[in-house]
Amino acid sequence: MRGTDTIQSNMFSYITPEQRVPQDHPLRRIRPLCEIALKALSKDFDRMYSDIGRPSIAPEKLLRALMLQILYTVRSERMLMEQLNYNLLFRWFVGLNMDDAVWDPTVFTKNRDRMLKSDVAGLFFQAVVEEARVMGLLSDEHFSVDGTLIEAWASQKSFQRKDGADSGEGGTAGNISVDFHGERRTNDTHESKTDPDARLYRKGKGKEAKLYYAGHVLMENRNGLAVKGKLTKATGTAEREAALDMLAGVAGDNRITIGADKAYDTRGFVEQARTMNTTPHVNQNTKGRSSAIDARITRHEGYRMSLRCRPRIEEIFGWLKTVGGQRKTRFRGEELVGWMFELSLAAYNLVRMRKLLPDAA
Repeated sequence: MRGTDTIQSNMFSYITPEQRVPQDHPLRRIRPLCEIALKALSKDFDRMYSDIGRPSIAPEKLLRALMLQILYTVRSERMLMEQLNYNLLFRWFVGLNMDDAVWDPTVFTKNRDRMLKSDVAGLFFQAVVEEARVMGLLSDEHFSVDGTLIEAWASQKSFQRKDGADSGEGGTAGNISVDFHGERRTNDTHESKTDPDARLYRKGKGKEAKLYYAGHVLMENRNGLAVKGKLTKATGTAEREAALDMLAGVAGDNRITIGADKAYDTRGFVEQARTMNTTPHVNQNTKGRSSAIDARITRHEGYRMSLRCRPRIEEIFGWLKTVGGQRKTRFRGEELVGWMFELSLAAYNLVRMRKLLPDAA
């Protein structure tokens, strides 16, 4: 018998978003891990808000929404609010009921900026790292370090002389035609008018120069989890300087090892690492010069093991750029770009921990 094509909305619904989400959905394993980290930040959230006044967006809900934006590569806050309006999976993860109103995108970004001033992204990332440490997923002896370039949200046209001597022809006031071909442009004489923190940089010889930031990660070698993250301006020495800064937070009384690629094979980095109770397992760069690493290190099997583990850090950068939105950032300013970089690292760790703890639910 043919059914009738009746379209009529029910007045009441007795099915919750919890019942709609499949039991084997990946987010069901990520959400409890996220909740443990959020619970650890409860006192920090209390200090951020006044005891009086109109209630704002709950910081826990805001962070869960930002996690979804990273995990599902949602490219804007407006699209994120649109998804929250009709996507039951998103509503369930954030903690919204079927009838709860969705926030205005401007209100959402204003509340996010409040968390930016309190460095909540860094606190959340460290809470996730501590959670992994309690679960026995981290190595406290063997680490790897590397850096990557993150393209800035600024065009080459915005990279103009600091003294304002650039001249434009044609176009409108906000979109003038600038001919910079044949002109020598450097970070000393020029800066981006839309993102002054971005730096003109190129990946190597023969590559085009673009406006970039530099993202740096310190990874433990046991399970490939990020334990430190840092965003800096893109310079020729940024990788080594950031690596030493991150090492200062993990090097203690016990000697550790640090694996790195050829860019770190300099006498300055090797000597400073040794003063921090760290054995530098750096890939030797003997092209046209002598290496700062000698047989005292290379003769050991541990050195070769570190070099085998080190490429796993590229998996972190690959995920950050293909999923986490870090190939080209949507934000401007070193502070906000760095805030989202650390939050993306926290999201990567949660995804990785879900796979390492199959029974977590």
